[in-house]
Amino acid sequence: MRVLVTGAAGFIGYHTCIRLQSEGIFVVGLDNFSPYYSVDLKRDRVKELEKVGVHVVAQPVQNQTFLQTLVQKHEISHIIHLAAQAGVRYSLEDPRAYVESNIDGFLSVLETVRAYPHIVTVWASSSSVYGENKKIPFSEKDRTDSPANFYGATKKANELMAYAYHSLFKMKLIGLRFFTVYGPWGRPDMAYFSFADKIMKGEEIEVFGHGKLRRDFTYIDDIVDGICAAMNAPTAHDVFNLGNSHPESVLELVEVLESSLGRKAKLRLVDRPAGDIEETFADCSHAKEELGFDPKISLKEGIERFSDWFRSYHT
Repeated sequence: MRVLVTGAAGFIGYHTCIRLQSEGIFVVGLDNFSPYYSVDLKRDRVKELEKVGVHVVAQPVQNQTFLQTLVQKHEISHIIHLAAQAGVRYSLEDPRAYVESNIDGFLSVLETVRAYPHIVTVWASSSSVYGENKKIPFSEKDRTDSPANFYGATKKANELMAYAYHSLFKMKLIGLRFFTVYGPWGRPDMAYFSFADKIMKGEEIEVFGHGKLRRDFTYIDDIVDGICAAMNAPTAHDVFNLGNSHPESVLELVEVLESSLGRKAKLRLVDRPAGDIEETFADCSHAKEELGFDPKISLKEGIERFSDWFRSYHT
């Protein structure tokens, strides 16, 4: 097994590389070091990867010629495609970035694998594809044609692209719908990270939806378990939910952060912004049956692990 991880300097990419390398699997990473959030944090992740022997190449995944050369040079057997423009709210400001990264980038991966059809591809979709779905919990059998934001629309487009390429070229393509992933080395634009930063600085926190929004917070190690299992999925094409199946409110998240950081938060409750959805809740029965996916880390334990890292990283 020889694995290429795109988005290797990203949060999920970093942890995936670490896990694979720890299991003795050859890993090479690719990342464009997008300035969407702190490039310094991404470079710090890469320094940690380099320490354990994982090399990360600085190139955009849209560079198909380079991607094919990398695949051929390292005799890649699996691609874990995590490179993407993330963030719901930013898609209101710069939708073109989502087309370039999420649509064009995924097309580059698909065309590369079309040229090397032996490659197994595991790629990141998102819980955002469920959009305005009112049925709880979200199941892979539910309709996903009413996106609440443009980010979700691009991820739905990815699912359709994967289906078409599998149907046409019999490529093995496994999509994973991630639900609110958190943990050490996380993304600063995510609520738990920005809340921790402001709590430690004594700054006021804006809590959207007056704290009533509920998210299926899923710890990074559980997500990586699902990614690794998907590399050996029993089918050639499928989409799986990877969540904790236990949604909790944003106010509950704040309370756990206060406890783990040992400081009180200053809250300002505000309306839910455009594009945000009320609740995410994963039905993971399909992933459990086919992949053996069984998340184990509670929000309390996961936030305590994140907080320990957060304090050490910022001292």
